[in-house]
Amino acid sequence: MQLPDMNLLPALDALLREGSVTGAAARMNVSASAMSRTLGRLRRVLGDPLLVPAGRGLALTPRALELRPRAEAALAGALAALRPAEPLDIASVQRDFTLRTNDAFAVVVGPALTERVAREAPGIRLRFLPEGDEDPADLRDGVDLDVGRLPALPHDVRSAPLARHHFVTVCRAGAPHAHEPLTVEMFAALPHITVTRRGRLRGVVDERLAVLGLSRQVLATVPSHATACFLALSSDALALVAAPVAAHAARTMPLVVRDVPLSLPGVDTGMAWHVRVDDDPAHRWLREAVTRAGGGPLSDPR
Repeated sequence: MQLPDMNLLPALDALLREGSVTGAAARMNVSASAMSRTLGRLRRVLGDPLLVPAGRGLALTPRALELRPRAEAALAGALAALRPAEPLDIASVQRDFTLRTNDAFAVVVGPALTERVAREAPGIRLRFLPEGDEDPADLRDGVDLDVGRLPALPHDVRSAPLARHHFVTVCRAGAPHAHEPLTVEMFAALPHITVTRRGRLRGVVDERLAVLGLSRQVLATVPSHATACFLALSSDALALVAAPVAAHAARTMPLVVRDVPLSLPGVDTGMAWHVRVDDDPAHRWLREAVTRAGGGPLSDPR
């Protein structure tokens, strides 16, 4: 399909508005003879004279009268599409954002993030989705922001780090061992509650214990850090959870937080988004809000 010369659109709009060649020429800041030649081109393209003699002036044909509002709207739309974006007024934005994240982020950072949205951007709604079988392709349509441990990302997905945290143990404050030094032997001897989305019973903790000739008993696996904290309240087991969640939970629950007596790798948390929204002002505001909300609470407290 061959597109028409779009440079004719402003001239068509001027001719139909003014109803004269001289008036259109003045509006377009060109000579009358140049506008007359443009009118000839428009007549050939549209198959209609558009302006016809009427007494001492010109009159619009029925086709021209039909085209006038359409040409005006088309020109306005083209100018709007090519105009630089207006400065963002986040308070007036009406939009839904879908965030896929783990419960550690939702529990620790979610309150600060939702409070800022309510205060600064009341027209924005946040939809939190749980982690599952993450596919970065979901960011192309359906998920606006992925927050958590990021997999390998395709070329059309952008990312930024948020924080690194480590794992600690929590137990109920009334447990017999709650205030004793947590040696590696005691750590291995006590029952454990672990967090795993896939129900795995073994992991890096077991590998590090095996090097020392030790093993542990896993009492239960749960899919979320918050659930692990609640289970720890009703047993003498140790729950291994992310340090930011443990610190948050210990402020509201009778839990004791202790370091794991093993050298375990830290966990990097980041956020990812599709390149289609990289320059979107509202999405940039969301990313900045997530960064500010997560930079403190999600950081390693050690």
